[in-house]
Amino acid sequence: MNKAELVEAAAKEAGLTQIDTARALNAIMDTIIKTVAKREEITLVGFGSFKSYERAARTGQNPRTREPIEIPAAILPKFSAGSKFKEAVLEANPIKKASKKKK
Repeated sequence: MNKAELVEAAAKEAGLTQIDTARALNAIMDTIIKTVAKREEITLVGFGSFKSYERAARTGQNPRTREPIEIPAAILPKFSAGSKFKEAVLEANPIKKASKKKK
């Protein structure tokens, strides 16, 4: 699902126009980006949390030449799914266990 499809589905679910839904989604995304960029956390109980984390500098390897390269430290965004989100995904996609053969 892309952004346009998300807007269409959310508008239908909420009974709003697609224009109003797109404005709200854009405002929410902008707020999340600005907040996490300031190194603050957003927690939506049951859905998940958005935060930033610091990745340490490290030495990597160029896959073509196999030469070592220095990868600089960076501050990156991270999303952690909440319990209700995880449960919904697991419930919709049960993993079938392999049956054990009896001897």
